[in-house]
Amino acid sequence: MARQYQLKKGPRKGVSGIDYLAELNEQQYAAVSSSPGPALVIAGAGSGKTRTLTYRVAYLLDQGVDPKSLLLLTFTNKAAREMMERVRELISLDLSELWSGTFHAIGNRILRRHADEVGLTRSFSIMDRDDQKSLMNTVVAECDIDTKSRRFPKADVLISIFSLVENTGVELVDLLEARYPYFEEWGDEIANVGKAYTAKKLETNSVDFDDLLILPLKLLKENEELCSLYQKRFQYLLVDEYQDT
Repeated sequence: MARQYQLKKGPRKGVSGIDYLAELNEQQYAAVSSSPGPALVIAGAGSGKTRTLTYRVAYLLDQGVDPKSLLLLTFTNKAAREMMERVRELISLDLSELWSGTFHAIGNRILRRHADEVGLTRSFSIMDRDDQKSLMNTVVAECDIDTKSRRFPKADVLISIFSLVENTGVELVDLLEARYPYFEEWGDEIANVGKAYTAKKLETNSVDFDDLLILPLKLLKENEELCSLYQKRFQYLLVDEYQDT
């Protein structure tokens, strides 16, 4: 009896016309064409991780995935711009509804859409370091703390302390004990300054860079309907330089 053979076709070329098998090595192609679900690409510098991610975007779009269901994240504005430029070079589609940017940029975008839910307006301002220091000094002055008789932390240090509390989830008292033992005696006053600083930001309709991450996260955790909205929209989350998260 004669043997029967079945020819296997390569991946169908979509609107991009990309021959993925020809343009990618075996490992890159495996990552680009992986089935939906968590996937972690581990490779050395210069091995083509960002290239793989951009081809993954093109591959998904070639499979008919709606651009607005993709969310691309990276860590610098330059990297975000370059990533989208590479995607546009690969595929000629309307990508205006595809969200791409740094974690802070995406946080800002979400926050402006739902600012009223955290006590802000959509026109809130984003403070730089100098703005933060100025506001912090105002808050310390309004708290009527005697900073002359004993050494009280400067505005820069207070900003760093509150940033660590927000980003690590460590209690203020534990953070002071571990990182700033020389300020432990000011624990109550520092806590009061932190509360006043948060209130002053709302009063002045302003946020700092930590807020661009913390407030959107708070929104998604506390508002199930809003969280569900974004979960349904973003079916594919792609993160470049994931090790930096």
